[in-house]
Amino acid sequence: MADKKPVPAKSKRSQTVRERSQTAVTESTGRRVRKAATSSVTKPISAAGKGVKTAAKPFKPLTKPFQNKFMRKVGHILATVLLINYLRSSWKELRQVTWPNRKETTKLTIAVFLFAIVFGAIIAITDFGLDKIFKKILLS
Repeated sequence: MADKKPVPAKSKRSQTVRERSQTAVTESTGRRVRKAATSSVTKPISAAGKGVKTAAKPFKPLTKPFQNKFMRKVGHILATVLLINYLRSSWKELRQVTWPNRKETTKLTIAVFLFAIVFGAIIAITDFGLDKIFKKILLS
């Protein structure tokens, strides 16, 4: 059977099993591409983490006091003060973000620039008009 593009579902009827499976295949391919793109970013970070872990091995005996309950609480307090828990949860949250692709990013960037230009022009025209009005009122 030749590769056929998935037929877009019409809004008045539900998708057929074939349409749903083709959509799922398309979506899973997109996920794989995103996963490959994010792995190129996360691999150096995880490698750095492994390097830090290896470098910290000689200091392993220093963690011995944190084995009892009281010292673990002290460790938790230190982690809270040094924002380690915050950084960990932030990293987990960033891993869950669905980032836009290049095309969407370009469109959104252009939209932001256009908005900034239009808004700047409105502010400039308003400023110019108010300047002329106040100069006429105050200087006459």
